[in-house]
Amino acid sequence: QVQLVESGGGSVQAGGSLRLSCAASGLDVHAFCLAWFRQAAGKKRELVASVDRYGAARYADSMKGRFSISRDNAKNMLYLEKNSLKPEDTAMYTCAAGASGTGYVCGTMAGMAYWGQGTQVTVSS
Repeated sequence: QVQLVESGGGSVQAGGSLRLSCAASGLDVHAFCLAWFRQAAGKKRELVASVDRYGAARYADSMKGRFSISRDNAKNMLYLEKNSLKPEDTAMYTCAAGASGTGYVCGTMAGMAYWGQGTQVTVSS
């Protein structure tokens, strides 16, 4: 069965850094669009960043310059480096995977077929 398991979340002070990891099993990530989403209390889930099967990355405007997404196909891993964290970054962060050929642009929520359970990130001031 396909599973995506996030790790690396926790509490951090504003200005600090975290690296989130997503371990995939049951699928070869080589052929998949991979993405990170987040959902803060009282807000809708939003795209953080995505990386397609060719390695092209895309970021939401609010995350540009602070977050970096990367993938390691050989290890079936997805990462999110998070720097200069702000209290507004407090949210549940979830990784997701979407198969190629679905007709959806990589990073489109509706195109993501598999989801992890999420890891909570709390940024305090």
